[in-house]
Amino acid sequence: MKKLPIRLGNWNNGATAGLSALNLNNDRSNANDNIGARPGSWGPSEAVALRGRCQYTPQKDAHSSARAKTRSRKIKQAGRSGSTCVRTFGPAAPRGNFLIDYVAKTYNNLFAQIYSFEALHAAYLRASKGKREKGGVQQFEFDLEGNLIALQNELIWGTYRVGKYHQFDVYEPQKRPIAALPFRDRVVQHAIVAVLDPLWERGFIADSYACRKNRGTHRGADRAQAMLRQVKREHGNVVVFKADIKKYFASITHATLKTLFRKRIACKKTLALLDHIIDSANTLDGCVYGRGVPLGNLTSRLGANLYLHELDLFVKHALREPNYVRYMDDFVIIHHDKAHLQRVRILVEEFLDQHLGLKTNQKTQIFPLGLVRGRALDFLGYRIWCTHRRLRKSSIKRIYHTLRRLQGQYADGKVSLERIGQSVQSWVAHAAHANAKALRESVLKKFVFIRSNK
Repeated sequence: MKKLPIRLGNWNNGATAGLSALNLNNDRSNANDNIGARPGSWGPSEAVALRGRCQYTPQKDAHSSARAKTRSRKIKQAGRSGSTCVRTFGPAAPRGNFLIDYVAKTYNNLFAQIYSFEALHAAYLRASKGKREKGGVQQFEFDLEGNLIALQNELIWGTYRVGKYHQFDVYEPQKRPIAALPFRDRVVQHAIVAVLDPLWERGFIADSYACRKNRGTHRGADRAQAMLRQVKREHGNVVVFKADIKKYFASITHATLKTLFRKRIACKKTLALLDHIIDSANTLDGCVYGRGVPLGNLTSRLGANLYLHELDLFVKHALREPNYVRYMDDFVIIHHDKAHLQRVRILVEEFLDQHLGLKTNQKTQIFPLGLVRGRALDFLGYRIWCTHRRLRKSSIKRIYHTLRRLQGQYADGKVSLERIGQSVQSWVAHAAHANAKALRESVLKKFVFIRSNK
């Protein structure tokens, strides 16, 4: 029987799994089948054990007893009318003191918001922005309504399949393997992310700056420098624990990522679509089955941010480190005591290995910050001190190489002044956030763009 086209609008439906709270009086082994997730409190024995290892001394205040009574009352109310659960970081069984119980609201009826014609058309506009001259986009636009309806029907009837990846390497700032999907698949991924991203946005910590609206590298660098200055002002010296995950995107475990998506999503069709996209990475050249996500996928960025959100919760709520900043797989913890950061490093690396299957690379280290005996924090494209910041040397070399290449291409008529202006303005905006006024003037004076007579 032939399936007729279906056109639906955005129903904008939602469902709540019930009130969320923690059963703080129960032991961690007292798990149940209910659903949910929100960062919660540690049990007394776990908190004492971890604080002892990290030399953390809790500070009491006059309102602690009042807060405890309010929390107890909310827990009792939720126990009567809502549902709770005990969740751990990742699907693996908890080891040591790495257990945090948290409950969260789950969302259902999301699939209709993804496949509605209006959502797919808005996703097409976002995916094609700045790429209208490319062949794949023009081919899709030739029959725009028909292609969007075809995508909609494939999603509704469950026949949608991810297209073939185009694999290539990029070399700036370093060699990275990229796997790009056809344009129609990118439209689907834009529709998915538009619906799912707001579900986690409020739960992300304030100091996570990758792939988030009103965040980015410049705000992350500003925040890191503000933390350096605060620690310097309060303690007189600054020590930094800077870490980077080894082959992050290639190390993400599919089973763990699917589990993390299920903490917020209860819509079965949406989960099936996400599972299909995640499993499509198994077709890539050189992949390890069940591990790794394509660097070119929009859903990979959301999943990668969600994956290390577990680390954010661990550092903020378990280790209680206030001076922590993360940008995707790069993160720093700032303190005044080197021995404290050495203990924190052991706990962080143990957590990453046991619960997320990740390891830090050889660039991970702890060092003092300073102009004489110390060094700069190399983070988010800048070398940062308490007093000022400079551009990375690699960034300076890269702009020289780029402008020389564009200079030759412009002389041969292969590139327009508009394209050159975009590259120059992008670098100037990046350099403007560092103490590099003289450098900017020097670079711009050295390059003159002249079209040859040929």
